[in-house]
Formats: sequence, structure tokens, C-alpha cells
Amino acid sequence: MATGWAGDNAVQDQIDATVEDAIKRARSQLPQGPGLTHCEECGASIPEARRKAMPGVRLCVSCQEALDREQGAAAGYNRRGSKDSQLR
Repeated sequence: MATGWAGDNAVQDQIDATVEDAIKRARSQLPQGPGLTHCEECGASIPEARRKAMPGVRLCVSCQEALDREQGAAAGYNRRGSKDSQLR
């Protein structure tokens, strides 16, 4: 049963698209290439254990935590829920 302008599976399609966007964003943020021995933000030494655990690591733990906090604050916005995105 279709209601209004939305298709029968519109809600599920929107959920699926949101999950796919989150997966793409997470994969794009994975470290790539050779890891660094020193943090590119503060210059602190990156321990050997961290470099082995996360190949391609570029930040020390404290700088990575700060970056995660900054990005976490902006991650709550759902552009698909805005009126403008529905007008396309």
C-alpha cells in the first residue's frame, strides 16, 4: 500500500542508504600507506605496538582521540532527513 509521494520501501531505502554512507565514511578514514614513527600533528613518538596494531597510523593516541571527538560532534547530522534533500 503506497502512501503519499513515498514508495512502499522508502523508509527502508533511506535506512539502507544511511548505513551505506556510514560504512563508506568509516572506510575512507582508515589509515593507508606506511605508518609514521612520529605523530604528524604534535611530533610525539608513536609506539611500536600501536604501529603494529594499526598499519598506516599517522597520529599518536591523544591526537587521534581529539580528532575522533571533533568528528563525532559533526556525525549526528542526517542530511536525508532535511527538507532540502527531499526536494531534489
